[in-house]
Amino acid sequence: MKLVQKQFLKGSREFEIVDDTVNVRIRTPFKEEKMTVVLTVLNPEPVVNKPFLEFHSRVKCGPLLSLVLDKPDTETFNAFVNELKQRAREEYNAFAGLKAGSRPERLAGNVYEEPPNFDEPAKNQPGKTGKPVSIANVDSAIQMLKQHLDVEEITPLLTALEALREDPENESCFDQLVKSFDDLGPRQGAVLTYAPYVSVLLSDDPFGY
Repeated sequence: MKLVQKQFLKGSREFEIVDDTVNVRIRTPFKEEKMTVVLTVLNPEPVVNKPFLEFHSRVKCGPLLSLVLDKPDTETFNAFVNELKQRAREEYNAFAGLKAGSRPERLAGNVYEEPPNFDEPAKNQPGKTGKPVSIANVDSAIQMLKQHLDVEEITPLLTALEALREDPENESCFDQLVKSFDDLGPRQGAVLTYAPYVSVLLSDDPFGY
């Protein structure tokens, strides 16, 4: 499913849901930007920050996707938003029960006459799940990330995970993990794809881990 939003003199924004990702292309008169966001990292409840509707990360209060409200028209906009919300939930639930180190396989809301009302940004921050940290799962996550991702791009996160592996009861190690994950931006999705246990560490709902 694809959404194309054109703005006079400002360029265009294209969002396309492909399998478990959203491909984004933003064109302005002076440059073109492309990126890919993995659906598992998206909080399925967007927030309004006019003139945009923003989809934030599940563990960071910062927008990963910014859609211009009511463009190109209300019906098309709402249909895409509802599909995006549903797919974000489905993809997250699909990998939530996987053990760390496993690689997930690639994989309707209401229709409104006016743009739907959305809640303000959530204020709650990630915290410990209350369950013991699994050193084996942390180690597996580290190995998967080193194997599949560019180590230089995620060095602070790997350092935080290694520190947590050595001292799983240390609160500062957990705080370091949260900060390093926050700083990843769009790369959060790739991290969660290959190391879903990272999401468990940061989430209030461990989904059975």
